[in-house]
Amino acid sequence: MLNKLSGLARSLYIVIAIIAGFVPLGGMNTALLLVVLGLIAGISMPRDRLVLAMAAVLALPLIGTALGNIPAIGQQLGAIMANLQLGVAGAAAAALAIMLYELTMEGVTGLTGSGSTSASRATA
Repeated sequence: MLNKLSGLARSLYIVIAIIAGFVPLGGMNTALLLVVLGLIAGISMPRDRLVLAMAAVLALPLIGTALGNIPAIGQQLGAIMANLQLGVAGAAAAALAIMLYELTMEGVTGLTGSGSTSASRATA
């Protein structure tokens, strides 16, 4: 269920990023919507995709600048890349927060281990 919700949020922020690049959505805060949908999409992001998402966050502005040089449509393509960056940044932030939480919990539970391995070593 969570994977379906995250996938739907990912699809929505991609579609909204494209639409908002061509049509100004005056009645809604598009940036906030894209970041929130990205946060939802990042909940089920696997760890191996986190590095790719971080690289995309860094690369999208550069791609948008390059596409901005295309006559007649470049400005819209640059806006789409900027919008996609907001969504991917939200997803990467959520995935990174979950990963850091898991690492913290592994460290804390490692400190409070059961002690059975040290007791068996002491008797041997």
